[in-house]
Amino acid sequence: MNNNIKVAIVFAIAILGASIVLGNAFVNRNNFESNIGVTGLGVANFTSDLIVWEGSFTSESLNLKQAYNDLENEKEIITEYLISKGIKENELVFNAVRSRNNTRAKYSSDGSFIGDEFLGYVLTQSLQIESNDVEKVERISREITELLNKGIRFYSDAPRYYYTKLSDLKIEMISKATADAKSRAEKIADNSGGELGELISARMGIFQITGQNSKEDYSWGGTFNTSSKKKTATITMKLSYKVD
Repeated sequence: MNNNIKVAIVFAIAILGASIVLGNAFVNRNNFESNIGVTGLGVANFTSDLIVWEGSFTSESLNLKQAYNDLENEKEIITEYLISKGIKENELVFNAVRSRNNTRAKYSSDGSFIGDEFLGYVLTQSLQIESNDVEKVERISREITELLNKGIRFYSDAPRYYYTKLSDLKIEMISKATADAKSRAEKIADNSGGELGELISARMGIFQITGQNSKEDYSWGGTFNTSSKKKTATITMKLSYKVD
């Protein structure tokens, strides 16, 4: 068999094979049901309507009873101060007193550790204020250093901010994200010459709350900002549709 005949046979086999592949592809394409997967976004800005503020104060004495009496006196002064600033007495929650021994390590002249020296008892009590009057408590948390003039060493934590209507907001955002996803799917189907069919699946993404205009990163488990009074909430909805 000469070379020309061999080439002709190989070429004929190649054409036959290509015809079979193209034929199968044509059948599969006609039987295939196209789907569209889209992700919609729901965003909402809101201002916190609940503030939680905590702080603590401490007394120290070689005598335990004296340390406790001093702590009680400081508690009365702090209570009077906060009430004078507009805090209601039932908004003040004082936690249990914590006690520890204050000691200092002692060493011999050659540098060897020889034990601890007792310096006194240290008593600490913390308080918490929870209020819907965010601006008032926020202002007091900044002015609390005025207690230094009364001889009180008050240690203030940064306020935490919450939103009591978060459940309603979340439902509203899911609705927005779903509508956004459907609108995207309709545009994709229309641009591809098809028509949006029935919904196959819907899956909600992670709910995220960050400070407004902040550089906070989202996390896989969800971010829940409590340090900012003004926040931004986001949620995604992943939808899958048939395309007719």
